Parts: sequence; structure tokens; C-alpha cells
Amino acid sequence: MYELSTSSVSRKQLVLEIRGKAKITCDLKRHLSPRTVGNILRSLPLEGHAHQLGKNIFYFETSVDSGIERSRTEFKKGDVAFLPSTGSICFFLNDVESGKTMTPLGRLGENVDALNDVKSGDVFCIYEETA
Repeated sequence: MYELSTSSVSRKQLVLEIRGKAKITCDLKRHLSPRTVGNILRSLPLEGHAHQLGKNIFYFETSVDSGIERSRTEFKKGDVAFLPSTGSICFFLNDVESGKTMTPLGRLGENVDALNDVKSGDVFCIYEETA
């Protein structure tokens, strides 16, 4: 088996920046939800204020409009998902069984624990790293 490059068609490596605090790699995987991942990639860069849902989920609202795709309610620490009802991109701090149905998008890379320092009102920004 060979390793996929960061410019792979099926996996897109992005940066999730918590403005002024940290940067975390963020892999979006097309095979999880091709239509939604495509809509997000075409909308980059995305930016919004951080909000917390319970103790385990951070999210920010976007203008991305995409219905539910390959819906799930269970997510693991480091997962990234899309909540179609609000157009929000969600990041999971711990394993969660959500009451909301979401579209899986991918995973955060190392440094997921940087999310523990996020406060409501911090700014999340997702973009493609340019060389």
C-alpha cells in the first residue's frame, strides 16, 4: 500500500487556525461525503466565531449550504463534521453520541487538545496552506 500525498484527490489537507492561539492540521476526506466536502473546498477560506455545544463539541457557522450526506450521530475525538441545519463545521473534543445528525467530513491532525483552550468568541479559520 502506498501513502496518499497531501494533494490527493480523496484527501485534502487544510489548516484549522484558532486565531492568535494555535494551528491544527485538518484532513477532509471526499469518500466520507463527496458533495459536502466539495462544497466546503469551493468555499475556502472559511472563518467564523467559535461556539461550544455541550462540553465536547466546538463549531463555527459558515455560509456553506449542503444537505445531510451519509449521516451519523456518533463521532470520535478529533473528528470533523458538518451540521447542515446551521451550515456549521463541528470539531469533537471527545467521543460523542450527538443528538443531532451530522455529515462526517474528516479528522483533525495532531494537537487536537489545543481546542481545550478555545473560548466562545475566538475566531476559527479553515484554509489551504500555500507553499
